[in-house]
Amino acid sequence: MALSAPLSRSRHNFFFSDPTTHSPRWPPPPQQLKRKLQLKGWNLRGPGSTATSWSSRANAARAAPADTAKLSQFPLFQPPSAPDSPSELEPADPDFYKIGYARNMTAYGIEFKEGPDGFGVYASKDVEPLRRARVIMEIPLELLLTISQKTPWMFFPDIIPIGHPIFDIINSTNPETDWDLRLACLLLYAFDREDNFWQLYGDFLPSVDECSSLLLATEEDLAELHDPILASTMKQQHSRVLDFWAKNWHSGVPLKIKRLARDPERFIWAVAIAQSRSLKMQLRIGALVQDKNMLAPYADMLNHSFEPNCFLHWRFKDRMLEVMINAGQRVVKGEEMMINYFKGQSNNMLMQRYGFSSPVNPWEPVEFSGNARIHLDSFLSIFNIAGLPQDYYHKNPDQTSRTGDTFVDGAVLAAARALPTWSDGDVPIIPSSEKKAAKELQEECRVMLTKFPTTVAQDEKLLDSMSPSRITLEAAIKYRLHRKLYLEKIIDALDIYQEHILF
Repeated sequence: MALSAPLSRSRHNFFFSDPTTHSPRWPPPPQQLKRKLQLKGWNLRGPGSTATSWSSRANAARAAPADTAKLSQFPLFQPPSAPDSPSELEPADPDFYKIGYARNMTAYGIEFKEGPDGFGVYASKDVEPLRRARVIMEIPLELLLTISQKTPWMFFPDIIPIGHPIFDIINSTNPETDWDLRLACLLLYAFDREDNFWQLYGDFLPSVDECSSLLLATEEDLAELHDPILASTMKQQHSRVLDFWAKNWHSGVPLKIKRLARDPERFIWAVAIAQSRSLKMQLRIGALVQDKNMLAPYADMLNHSFEPNCFLHWRFKDRMLEVMINAGQRVVKGEEMMINYFKGQSNNMLMQRYGFSSPVNPWEPVEFSGNARIHLDSFLSIFNIAGLPQDYYHKNPDQTSRTGDTFVDGAVLAAARALPTWSDGDVPIIPSSEKKAAKELQEECRVMLTKFPTTVAQDEKLLDSMSPSRITLEAAIKYRLHRKLYLEKIIDALDIYQEHILF
């Protein structure tokens, strides 16, 4: 049962040792009424009785709605209404909270839930917009695994004893290019360290079968990307990790090293976790300021969004990593709290690092080879887009838009960046020339679509019939599907552009 905390900064109301013992006490009802409720399946808590969970009461309420209506004259005895929650989401195990609370991790007004796609962080109450950012999570430095990117390299926490061979393995790498290998070594050692926090937290990390990183994909899975460049890149990354494991986990290494990763799959998984769940931040600890790669427990459960409602902040005075709600951000109960993993990166880079893609990535490029150009300002005006190219955004939906507000999304912003355009001061556009250029660009997009062996409908059908156990294959098919949906979006946008170009 997931337990949440109010947004007040009390540190002792977020984690409970036994969730069933903290349900509110109900006043003892009259014996006659109590007997009736017990006959209906209710286990009312009174003096000397055992605690009842909220879910059991809600189930009993659904089982006998007609009978509970008779008790309207006793509102205190009515079963609590079941809270609305996103479908297919289950509260996180209470132990997930306990292991962090015991080590001074705190959170305010949020709860962790698990669904088909893994963990997520959700608001447990409405939050009104404020002029200042509001803290919802604090993770102390002692829980982080960090390694600096430049020499002299440092890591924290200082859990590796002097003379341990894992130190030599980490020291043999390049701090700037091999950050993922170094962080994976530190993670595996933390798993092996007795009474270390990561031994417990590791139970909540995705397993090999649950991780979508392409490092764990087979050659058949990579072929389904329909992107030879990305497939070749991932094969090189896979070989790099295997070579590192073979070099440092050979048969002659001490047992204290061998047990960290007895097989290459274990080490590849650790590198995949380091790549997909790590953060890159500049930390100040005392007088030292360094760029560090880090694994931050609990914060790594935040999912990605191109329009995030949260951000990360390092509070150097208390050596705390903070998750904060954006200033002026309104949050509704049940809304997922999200951050932006990688600003300005294409789906290709997101797949390499995290194993996912998006059809509405505002930074997805398209390479056009023709000479057709459309007028930039006219295109932006029709779709109500403002800002400089690196900061394009859709203006307030309440403002007048010729196309309808639901059409403009990240893919249209990406199209505004990717389409070949022209802009020459006050030179007026010629509608016939603009329509001709738009048609040529549409035809080039259609040619790109024909180069894929499958269609959008075939990919969607394949995803619907796929076994959920092949998560890397699913990620590969979604990648090519999202590329096709993006090209179709450009074609539709150019259709709208031609319809409105005269006005």
